[in-house]
Amino acid sequence: MSNTWLRMSMADLGRGIAAHEIDPVALTRCYLDAINAHPLRDRIYARVTEARALAEAGAASARAKAGQRLGPLDGVPVSWKDLFDTAGVVTEAGSDLLKGRVPAEDAQVLKNATAAGLVCLGKTHMSELAFSGLGYNPVKETPPCVNDAGAVPGGSSSGAAASVAFGLAPCGIGSDTGGSVRLPSAWNDLVGLKTTSGRLSLTGVVPLCESFDTVGPLCRTVEDAALMLAALEGKPAADLSGASLHGVRLMVLDTVAMDGLRDGPRDGFAQAVDRLRAAGASVAHVKVPEIAEAMTLSAVLFTAEAYAQWREKIEAAPHLMFDRVLERFRAGGAFKAVDYVAAQKRMMALRAVYLEKTAGYDAVIIPTAAIMPPDLKRLIADNDYFVAENLLALRNTRIGNLMGLPGLTLPTGVPSTGILLMTPPGSEEKLLRLGAAAEAALAKITT
Repeated sequence: MSNTWLRMSMADLGRGIAAHEIDPVALTRCYLDAINAHPLRDRIYARVTEARALAEAGAASARAKAGQRLGPLDGVPVSWKDLFDTAGVVTEAGSDLLKGRVPAEDAQVLKNATAAGLVCLGKTHMSELAFSGLGYNPVKETPPCVNDAGAVPGGSSSGAAASVAFGLAPCGIGSDTGGSVRLPSAWNDLVGLKTTSGRLSLTGVVPLCESFDTVGPLCRTVEDAALMLAALEGKPAADLSGASLHGVRLMVLDTVAMDGLRDGPRDGFAQAVDRLRAAGASVAHVKVPEIAEAMTLSAVLFTAEAYAQWREKIEAAPHLMFDRVLERFRAGGAFKAVDYVAAQKRMMALRAVYLEKTAGYDAVIIPTAAIMPPDLKRLIADNDYFVAENLLALRNTRIGNLMGLPGLTLPTGVPSTGILLMTPPGSEEKLLRLGAAAEAALAKITT
């Protein structure tokens, strides 16, 4: 059964443990063996926490035998992006600026997950300081893309996505500031949940832009995303039973998000929309011009805060950084304080307009990414290509961050493409129910 376990959802693994069909220790050893035997292990995992994993699995096994499980995911393993603090284990956020950094305690979300019985497999590679959407990191490692050995996997939660896509974890926990959960999920055919800013604790999470930083899971099913969100915040999971698309009103955002789509994302999105319609949803195309204005504020809002966060450490040792990420950080130093404050105030106004114009719809839908995973060799050789593809990769997902929305990406059935559903701030339960219904509709027609 062990090979089967490597492709099962978290929820099914949890049900197997509850039924005494799966032992958490055997399950964890299965994953550890798969990790250690995989030829791409060191490109995906920065560190494997084997002793911790086996100790946590042993405790979960004892609880299962005693009928005292802590929750539906008790005993299920998970990987963690290397910006979540792990007590006594190096946490470097993909950068030599933090080389050898060992935190004294776990991040709060890791504490919550551990309290729910989840097993920590280890730390996954990521884009340097989480400031690139491509997943290319020459300072540490560049994880693989499951659909194209020559392409990047998407970032910055690149190793998190690869750990799940290659069967080396049933779920990876990542962070999303401009698309870093949703983009690698889409490019690796996974479900990815971006949470509302402020919903999950950032305590013990290495920051990029705390105004936009969020925590979220990359996993195989919407049910897993719902269960993992509950574990990360220590609350009951959303009820997904009876989810349906009948009578659901969906809005395709025609401003910015549909511009210049490459063939794969365009075709995947169109096919997915057809399936959602067939399952009972109505779909309208609507323009929201304010989105175009909001996108022009991205540079000052993201880069100014990121550089303010990291300037002192960067300028003390800039030679340790990947030059293209360094350049992106330093761009934030060009803005005046008055520009940043004005952009913040304007963004709040634009968010209010967006929410008003989309209030009549259950969710806004767009292609998760406008492009397919770019070729790694060309990214290395061509700086202009790197800059252009990085900005375009994160363009669509960034809309959700700017508007303060939770977002859920689902595979469309066309490899490395996703459909992104977005709902108002704080409405993850509604979003997950819609996602469960959409997932069922997509699976029904593709199988």
